[in-house]
Amino acid sequence: MRSHDLTPGRMIGVVFDHGDDFFTALTDACRAHDIKQGYIPMFIAGLSAAKIVGTCQRLGNPDAPVWTHVDLTNVEALGGGTIAWDDTNQRIFPHIHLTAGLKEHSAVAHTSHLLDATVQFLTEMLIIEVDSPPMRRLTNVNLYDVPQLHFG
Repeated sequence: MRSHDLTPGRMIGVVFDHGDDFFTALTDACRAHDIKQGYIPMFIAGLSAAKIVGTCQRLGNPDAPVWTHVDLTNVEALGGGTIAWDDTNQRIFPHIHLTAGLKEHSAVAHTSHLLDATVQFLTEMLIIEVDSPPMRRLTNVNLYDVPQLHFG
């Protein structure tokens, strides 16, 4: 377990537009407000398409992460996540999870890590900037190369 006191900075409200690529719009919002790290306590979204981590196959090792995705369409979503800074590539490194209800299937939901999405109608989000400590994702080679959040 790792924990650290966080010093919050600004709170930014962002509204994505119909047809926006989710991660491009998030990156653009962070660039426009010079946000390099923070958290997204919650967002609501309509998405015409989304890729989330998942599989319909039997898992060879249930303890290992799943690296494949499932494709979802026409969803209503609720999500949240964190934003760390990637020093090597000089860009944000978001980690977003969401629950996405499939509208035409009685709003049956799928929940997992978001890989890609296209906005349908809207996405409304709050980003809480973290002034300190530095937030970075470091690959844990002892845990299937999963990038984990570190402070300081």
